[in-house]
Amino acid sequence: MAFYDELHEATAEGQAYVRSAPIIATAMAGRATRAQYLAFLTQAYYHVRHTTPLLMACGARIPAHMEWLREAVAHYIEEEIGHQEWILNDIRVIGGDVEAVRHGQCAIETELMVSYAYDTVMRGNPVGFFGMVFVLEGTSVHLATQAATVLQSSLDLPSSAFSYLSSHGSLDMTHIEDFRGVVNRLENADDRAAVLHCAKVFFRLYGDVIRTIPQGEKA
Repeated sequence: MAFYDELHEATAEGQAYVRSAPIIATAMAGRATRAQYLAFLTQAYYHVRHTTPLLMACGARIPAHMEWLREAVAHYIEEEIGHQEWILNDIRVIGGDVEAVRHGQCAIETELMVSYAYDTVMRGNPVGFFGMVFVLEGTSVHLATQAATVLQSSLDLPSSAFSYLSSHGSLDMTHIEDFRGVVNRLENADDRAAVLHCAKVFFRLYGDVIRTIPQGEKA
């Protein structure tokens, strides 16, 4: 079995944990509020702004004999740089306070997820960081475009309010194919184990981040 397929199969429980977050069912049913969408974008900003610094740190720590992987990281950096500003633009369109978000404090769950990503890169095996890539891009492929379509209709917002979700649905479809090729080239058992472990942890952490979005009448 190719490692990508093994990775997908071995993280089925974590994938289900993310998909079972109550807000996802609420959004897909067309019942999400603008406040909930704003809460999602806010937490997304707080972790997406770390994507490029994390990729840079990861690329710097990849060993010389894996130069091909460093080149893949460099490609990811080109693709991901500046995406946090897309989120702020979406927040601006829906009437949110961009500067309050930019200078605000993330939820504890988001802080823990970001901290774990840095810990993986700086203390553990930097190749494990691709477990985070698998979680975030794989989740985007399966949920982002569909969610954007439903939310735009139910919230009566312009397409300019969904640049982050819409772009990541289609963009990450390409990325996940690139990712498949990258992880399938990993031959070292320790590298594969690091990616799998990181992916399992990240599904749990990202599921917790999604669960910070408030539910109920006050949401």
